[in-house]
Amino acid sequence: APRGLSAEEKRVKLLEIFHESADFYQLKELEKLGPKLKGIVSQSVKEVLQSLVDDGLVQGDKIGSSNFFWSFPSQRGSIIRNKLDAAKEAKTNYENQLAELRAALERERAMRSESPTRTAALEQLVEAKRKIAPLEKELEAYGACDPAKVEEKRRAVTLAHEAAVRWTDNYSILLAHFTRQNGVDPQEIRMFLKIEDEYEDIY
Repeated sequence: APRGLSAEEKRVKLLEIFHESADFYQLKELEKLGPKLKGIVSQSVKEVLQSLVDDGLVQGDKIGSSNFFWSFPSQRGSIIRNKLDAAKEAKTNYENQLAELRAALERERAMRSESPTRTAALEQLVEAKRKIAPLEKELEAYGACDPAKVEEKRRAVTLAHEAAVRWTDNYSILLAHFTRQNGVDPQEIRMFLKIEDEYEDIY
């Protein structure tokens, strides 16, 4: 069986119908001419035509109640020239950007030119980093003894103690108020709330 036309081949052949005749066509006419002249399956003519219209290779307009399509060789050349001009403009812009980046790079290099002072400073930096590395490892090994971690735990203990003081104060105030209001023995309240004898206020 013969190989079917590819999408691009269909586009080329449909354009040929326009360019060889230099005429106007309706879709239904192209659906008849496509298979007859160029071997384009009738059902695919509409899709191929739309792709050419989308790319600006075929023009279309409604005249009365009918849609007409046309294309001339000069149109394709104009489109290609426009694309070429756009590509050249983009290339120029990229070249200008590249030149600016190179100039900026040269300025940075000039500002950071090699000198005995800069070289010595870089060497000191490398040496300092080399000395710090084992010290940081040693500090990690101490773990809980890290001064920052110790301070963090100390603050946590302080906050916990303050909270405990508040709760015991609240308990004492409520117990005293309740016993005065109701004439109940505090020990009975303690037993009811299951508060053990070891309980004591925190100061």
